[in-house]
Amino acid sequence: MSGRIELIRGAAQQAVLFTPHAITQMTALDRLIEPDEVLNVIRHGVIIEDYLHDRRGHSSLLLGTGEGERPIHVVCAPKKDHLTIITAYIPDADFWDEEFRKRKEL
Repeated sequence: MSGRIELIRGAAQQAVLFTPHAITQMTALDRLIEPDEVLNVIRHGVIIEDYLHDRRGHSSLLLGTGEGERPIHVVCAPKKDHLTIITAYIPDADFWDEEFRKRKEL
């Protein structure tokens, strides 16, 4: 997936588009994720899941950190001339392992 992260970062260098859903998730009072935090995840995060057949096109789930080193998940899809941020959220420890890299089996 190293080529995939390069594709994502390259698309982000052109432009970044936040979907309305991403903005809604980022501005929830219990999250308040800043756009700069999302960009930090794009620049320094790692791909933990890949969604080849997503209805919005091939997308990926990245894990990175935000302010205070809090974990942040970002789902994004690189396009020819921009990176679409589909959603961004603080992962819930009830649903993710302690490193927030793998989903727990419920």
